[in-house]
Amino acid sequence: MDVENYKIERGNNSTEYFLNIADFIIKIFFENKNISNIDLLPSLDIFRTDNNKNCNLLFDLSVIELLPDISFSYKHIGTFDTGNGDTIIYAYTNGDYKFVIKDIDGNISCELLTNAIFSKCLCRLNGDVKIKRFGLNNALMMAFAFAGSLKETLLIHASSIHKDGYGYAFIAKSGTGKSTHTGLWIKNISHCDLLNDDNPIIRFINNVPYLYGSPWSGKTPCYRNIKTKLGAITRIERAETNYIKKLKPTDAFASILPCCSTMKWDKNIYNAICNNVIKVIEKVNVYTLYCLPNKNAAFICHNQISR
Repeated sequence: MDVENYKIERGNNSTEYFLNIADFIIKIFFENKNISNIDLLPSLDIFRTDNNKNCNLLFDLSVIELLPDISFSYKHIGTFDTGNGDTIIYAYTNGDYKFVIKDIDGNISCELLTNAIFSKCLCRLNGDVKIKRFGLNNALMMAFAFAGSLKETLLIHASSIHKDGYGYAFIAKSGTGKSTHTGLWIKNISHCDLLNDDNPIIRFINNVPYLYGSPWSGKTPCYRNIKTKLGAITRIERAETNYIKKLKPTDAFASILPCCSTMKWDKNIYNAICNNVIKVIEKVNVYTLYCLPNKNAAFICHNQISR
């Protein structure tokens, strides 16, 4: 048995939903609709769609009560600290993956099986409602990041602004002040609004990069199903004075890649993510803003990157 060939039986007690995220369709199937109190997170509500034609389907995720045994040997890839808990990853010799997702207290919230390209996912949720919601949210985010990478799409760790038909993404190490800087734009620069505060999506359509809102926005509940052209990406660094510089392509690549979820051991997905980052650099300017957390920093940044 493998993930691709596992047959999902639809019964009287099952239900399914469809989401539209970054103009991709995602199908979520629940074997047992009695878990409806956690079936869709509030952050997903605005992304629900009636489109059930499997048109432009990115992946389907089935929440089932018992995961199948994969009849292939596997190896332990590693245990990774996500900042909200550990994720343990196993790779099967046929290309399938298993992810064991734990919350910050070490509770197993989700066991996720996927095929090699993350187009089909099987998920078992554990724990109380809060823990199950955590597991489902992380399983969806992970599947989107890696399935999307193969279709010219990046889920990027950034805070992002929407202004005058363009989206601007701000990246930085945790705690540097991405959200502080976008807040300064909103407070001091007209016609600005927050697009997403933690994980916006960059997607290429006809070789044009667009910035989308997503259901994943960190501690700020900003879940917007909108699309805008990507205007620029800016890395925030704290400094004693405010100034901005445009980055060379090599420096831009080194700045953006760490902000993307990657799987360095998986050449197919890792190469796709690297190629997507290169395409972004070819299409938009990337900057570093050295700054204080004040409104002058927002003005200097805006005047440069929105030209």
